[in-house]
Amino acid sequence: MSDADHTDEFEPVQVFPTTEMDLRPGADDCYKCSTCDSECPVAAVDDDFPGPKFQGPEQWRLKRKDDAEIDDSVMSCSNCMRCDSACPSGVPLSQMHNTARGSYVENGMDKLSREYIRNRILSNYGTLAWFGSKVPRLTNFLMSSSVVQTVNERVMGITSEREFPEFAQQTFREWWEERGGNATSKKRASEAREQTGRGGAEVESDEKRVAYFHGCYSNYNTPEVGKAMVRVFESFGYEVMVPPQKCSGTPMFANGMLPDARRAAETNVAELSAAIEDGADIIASCTSCSLSLRQEYPELFDLDGIEDVSAHTYEALEYLRIHEDLSGALEESEIDSRKFAYHAPCHARNQGLAGQAIELLDGIEGAEAEDVGDSCSGISGTYGWKEEKYDTSMKIGAEMFHHMEDAEPDAGMTECPTCAMQMEHGTGYEIRHPLEVMEEALVD
Repeated sequence: MSDADHTDEFEPVQVFPTTEMDLRPGADDCYKCSTCDSECPVAAVDDDFPGPKFQGPEQWRLKRKDDAEIDDSVMSCSNCMRCDSACPSGVPLSQMHNTARGSYVENGMDKLSREYIRNRILSNYGTLAWFGSKVPRLTNFLMSSSVVQTVNERVMGITSEREFPEFAQQTFREWWEERGGNATSKKRASEAREQTGRGGAEVESDEKRVAYFHGCYSNYNTPEVGKAMVRVFESFGYEVMVPPQKCSGTPMFANGMLPDARRAAETNVAELSAAIEDGADIIASCTSCSLSLRQEYPELFDLDGIEDVSAHTYEALEYLRIHEDLSGALEESEIDSRKFAYHAPCHARNQGLAGQAIELLDGIEGAEAEDVGDSCSGISGTYGWKEEKYDTSMKIGAEMFHHMEDAEPDAGMTECPTCAMQMEHGTGYEIRHPLEVMEEALVD
């Protein structure tokens, strides 16, 4: 046999016709291993849920010849994306789930059904919040009414077991504009750069610029998290920009509302691409938002600039750990003595960020932090707000609740706003964001 025969590249035979769900390269890497199923928090408490392996590779194989419909159990996947991290073969499970869920909603769900209308409303929380924030006191009064909660459950299928999150009296964007916007941030960052010997932080450049993706919840419900982010970054000499933006799309992916998610992504990618051209990196204070911009956008959409946005996006604390001597800055920092019970969100684990908050708090005098384990909180964004999923959500979160109570903290702590809801709902503890603790330790 000649050398030329050895070097000829193998040309695979096209066995199956290409379909809209052609994820065969990923599916073919999935064989008898079931590691993803063993890591799935829904499958652990719901015997009727077939698990991520069925939702992804197996369902694709069933559908490849268009001889089977997408199974409706795909709507019971919480989109925690733990299966992605668990898979030893790199199968794009969550991408397959999102694609299958979108196909099921588009082709298999009645658009006039209560489930579709409820899911559409929940997944477009940003629109609901925009209206609610116009009259926050009235909205908070109405949404806390037991009558309204009962009607929501009976008519819409939104559980009455949960307390609806309150709207802030002033949104983050209103505060930002009132404070003076980009011009004020540039001035404060410049002042911080002129200071010397501050906590050991390395401030080297006069062109330090970040664009903040605050997401819906920090804007409408917890603006104190966004304010803390701005103040901490300015203290390190960063000019903060706040581009126009829409929802990251995370709740839309989880509910199979891919056209809605694409419309949001088109705005976000265009605005964030412009910020990158202005010399900024993208930072997010919510780990689900950073994961969406980094991973789900390029997996699901083909938009100009989308890979650039993905490559320039960071979680906020991750960005400081990469670019600053953060441990040096924290050496002389101090807060009032407190113990925190920390929960790492599943979407933080997906990005390899599970341990960073504990490491940072270990460097702050007065702060004591205990990791409450690697279990899922169970709420998974809109998942735990659905009447039929509420009990499953609480069963998933039970392990975390027990660990928090055993830790006997002064407060809980996490980066994810819906995990924070579940932690407070299941234990009654006040929940803080690590950026709020950082602000207390570092900002005068």
